[in-house]
Amino acid sequence: MSSASPMISVHNVWKVFGNNPEKIIGSADANLSRTELRAKTGNTIAVRDVSFDVAPGEVFVVMGLSGSGKSTLVRCMTRLIEPTQGQLQFEGEDILKVDDKRLRELRKTRFSMVFQHFGLLPHRKVIDNIAYSLEINGVKKDARHARANEVIELVGLQGYANAYPEQLSGGMQQRVGLARALAVDPEVLFLDEPFSALDPLIRRDMQQEVIRLHHELGKTMVFITHDLSEAVKVGDRIAIMRDGAIVQIGTPEDLVANPADEYVANFVRDVAKSHVLTLKYLARPAMPGEDTSGPELAADMIIRDACQIIVNEKRPIRVTHNGTPLGIVSPEDVLRIISGVA
Repeated sequence: MSSASPMISVHNVWKVFGNNPEKIIGSADANLSRTELRAKTGNTIAVRDVSFDVAPGEVFVVMGLSGSGKSTLVRCMTRLIEPTQGQLQFEGEDILKVDDKRLRELRKTRFSMVFQHFGLLPHRKVIDNIAYSLEINGVKKDARHARANEVIELVGLQGYANAYPEQLSGGMQQRVGLARALAVDPEVLFLDEPFSALDPLIRRDMQQEVIRLHHELGKTMVFITHDLSEAVKVGDRIAIMRDGAIVQIGTPEDLVANPADEYVANFVRDVAKSHVLTLKYLARPAMPGEDTSGPELAADMIIRDACQIIVNEKRPIRVTHNGTPLGIVSPEDVLRIISGVA
């Protein structure tokens, strides 16, 4: 993560649904299971003492099973749902303390959200759906259409400006949703399971689209998903939630190589390690008499991308980081990872 000041800081955020929710926080009842708490008090803890920072330009993924609290959390972060307790800072400003006027300004100009359900206006053409976020900001028609045409190009909707939503596939409709979110040039994009309703092939295309847009625009993104493969593909870091709390935060490589507990280990069990881990994970000291004259590869190279080079090389590969040797990797080391032995 960048050493720059965080774009977003979440500090000790709770969301408790029910009567007198503030009384639950800090009480013995807060330690009850969800079922026990609901039976005793009628309350439900949806988000439990969550803290993390998001760096400028980072894609931060929050993932978990249904009911883990991830969608409630992202709604708290934009105050679509009011947290029960905590701090939510955007570039140092606590958005829980701002008035309604300032909150509307933030939502109109600095935050954008993309949901699972596209929410397109069926009676409006694509260009007017995209321009709608600018229209409610008071931008004149010529200017908002000019901006809409820019983002149409950006998200690959050329030729569809005058189509209606019903004429588009699900993937194309979600591109319209992305374009509408980008039209106001927000600093942060919140994406709440945006591709869950799409067919697998279209979903994969849209994941690649998010990655491309992130590389081109460098936007800070908070991405919600229940799919670990999606999280690994799009995320710089991933927070795994269970029962409203965060279990572990780390890079995809951190989670796959060092799961914090059995819950996380079960999540990452089916992830192909060679697609996530880098050569740093495989690097080991040379054994006595082992050849160390092989070519160099960078420690941050994904194992999958290095496989062909390593397997074709008769000598072990030297792994280095900024010129510093970390160890060697042999074809046998790679084969153990690919076969699932390591």
